[in-house]
Parts: sequence; structure tokens; C-alpha cells
Amino acid sequence: MSDIRLRTLRAFSRTPSLRAAARRYAGTAAEPAALEQKATPAAGPKPKGHSVVDSAIYCDGSRVASPESLADTYQVLHESPKSLAWIGLYRPDRRELTSLAQEFDLHELAIEDAIQAHQRPKLERYGDTLFVVLKAARYRDATEEVEFGEVHVFVGPDFVVTVRHAEAPNLAAVRRRVERDPELLRRGTEAVLYAIMDKVVDGYAPVVAGLENDIDEIETEVFRGDPKVSRRIYELSREVIEFQRATRPLVGMLDSLRAGFDKYGVDEELQRSLRDVADHVTQVVERVDAFRELLRDILTVNATLVAQQQNEEMKSLTVASNDQNEEVKRISAWAAILFAPTLIGTVYGMNFDSMPELHWQFGYPFAVGLMAMVCGGLHLIFKRRGWL
Repeated sequence: MSDIRLRTLRAFSRTPSLRAAARRYAGTAAEPAALEQKATPAAGPKPKGHSVVDSAIYCDGSRVASPESLADTYQVLHESPKSLAWIGLYRPDRRELTSLAQEFDLHELAIEDAIQAHQRPKLERYGDTLFVVLKAARYRDATEEVEFGEVHVFVGPDFVVTVRHAEAPNLAAVRRRVERDPELLRRGTEAVLYAIMDKVVDGYAPVVAGLENDIDEIETEVFRGDPKVSRRIYELSREVIEFQRATRPLVGMLDSLRAGFDKYGVDEELQRSLRDVADHVTQVVERVDAFRELLRDILTVNATLVAQQQNEEMKSLTVASNDQNEEVKRISAWAAILFAPTLIGTVYGMNFDSMPELHWQFGYPFAVGLMAMVCGGLHLIFKRRGWL
């Protein structure tokens, strides 16, 4: 058993409430694999007042204790000056965050943000403590939606406090990763922050792939003339905008971290790792920006195609209307031509004795000729006007 581990166990034994923990970990000191299995209990909602998902004390890159309460964690950390504490919380209440603020001197504004949640991604420094807000994302293929989670990270000289308000990101996987890599943990609390940011950024890749696939499908639907595609374009545009809001601030956040490398003495290898995360973030942001521009262009193309289709329909309706008008003209013209002899015949059919031409020898030829002359005149007029 190492000297550091022995000193830690002796510190446990001085506190009655922690003697049982000392006995438990004394028996597993030579079995790192067993400790790793205990390192991360299943994450999920806890009863009120017990939102601690996992709390661990690390010395020299190895996990040496898993206190069951915040008070026990504070005690062990005080008695092991060179140790590092990582406290993971899931939807904590104000009392627990106030306790952490008093113990680690966390700024009240950062605590208020962690309580309220629904914050934009950001990085703020309060003295020796960093406060980082990250937006995790998961792509739901069944609903074609992007689901967002939020994690708040307090990073101090000897502690890391993570506060989650959703199932994503899975920090249990991050904890297992760093515990399998003692060299990473030896680099301090910044290494834990790097591992969390790396996990969040790696989770963006499936989202990018899912959005790209949706855009490809939308392009096919647009040129196929699917009437429902406009709504899908709008909904996907909203998903892309939300994803852009989650990813774009990370560029500035990582730039701020890199600007403080020399000032805060960040390990050189850790600097390279953070630069790698920054490169991945830049790629994601560029892809998301391209998605947004592409969706805007697709929406314009769809509007143009819809307008063209409407114009074609209007043209067809206009042609049909013109044809109908021509038919109405013909019918009206023939109706007028046929009405003239009917009118003349009706007048001469009244059989009044005093009517002119009634007893005239040429009355009948005159009436027939008059009908023919009127019909011929009307036919000539309608013909010149193009009605016939």
C-alpha cells in the first residue's frame, strides 16, 4: 500500500463517522479494479436532499475514497491536502448547493445559475474557480429531434463539482475513463474538465450525422414535390439553430481557456488535448453553419418550386377560362342570331286585322327576307368580332 494511501486511511480513522469507510477501503487498497466498479453508481433521480450521484477522493491519480455525503467529502478533503475531490450531483436543491458554496467559496451568481439551469454555454472565472456551462446533445432518430442536456462544472484547485439537470451527458462514463487513466488524473482538476468537455463534444458527432441525413432526405422531398416538406424544413431549421446555440459559444470558451494556459500553469499534454477538443468544436460549428445556410437555400428553392407550380396551375386555369369564354361567346352569338327570327315571327304572328302587310301579297316573303337579312347582319358582326 502506498504512503499516500496509508496517510489517507489514517485520516479516515481519526473521524469516528469515517472509520467504517477506512476499513472498507483498506481491504480494497490493492484492488483498483474493484474500486473502479464501485466508482460510478447508476445515475438517475435521487430523493430530495440526496442528489449526490457519486463523490470520490483521488490521490496521485487513484481513487482512494467514496464518501457517502457532502460532509464526509469535506472532511476527507481537509485531512488530505494533496487530494482531489470530484462531486457529481443530479438536480440538487438549494441547500446542497449552498453547502458547496460555503465549503469551496463558490460565487453566489454561479450558484444561482446552477440552481435555475437553462443557461447558455459559457465560461466564467471567479478567483481560482472556473464555472463552466456545457450543452450536451443527443439525436433522436425516431422523432428526428435533437435532445439537449445541461451540465454545470465548478473547477477549483482541489475540487470539481458537476451539476446535471438532464440524463445527458453521461458523466459516469467520463469518470470511468479518467479512473482508468491515472496519468490524466495526476494533471489536476483541469484534466477532469477536459474529459467532460471531450465527452460533450464527442456527443455532437452523431447529432451532426443525423442532421445531415435529414437534410439529404429533405432535398429529395423538395424536388419530388412533397407538399409537407415546408413544415419539415422549418422544424429542422429550428433544431439546427438550437444546436448552433449549444456549440458556437464553445469556440470562445476554449479560446479563453487556451489564453490562460501559461498564466495558470496548465500541463503541456493537457494543453494539446484541449486544442484537439477545440479543433473538433470548430469542425462541428462549421458544419452546423453550413447546415443552416443549406436549409435556407433549400427553403428558397422550395418556395421557387412552389411558386412555379402555382404559376403553372394559374396558367392552366387561365387557358381553361379563356376557352370557356370563347365557348360562351359562340353560344351567345348563335343565341342572338336565332332570337332575331323568333322576334320577327312573334310580331307577325299576333294576327291583328289592322297590322300593316298582314293582307299584303308579298308579306310572307318580306317577313322571311327580313329574318334572313337580320340573321345575316348579326352573323357578319359576330364574325368580325371573332365570336364565331
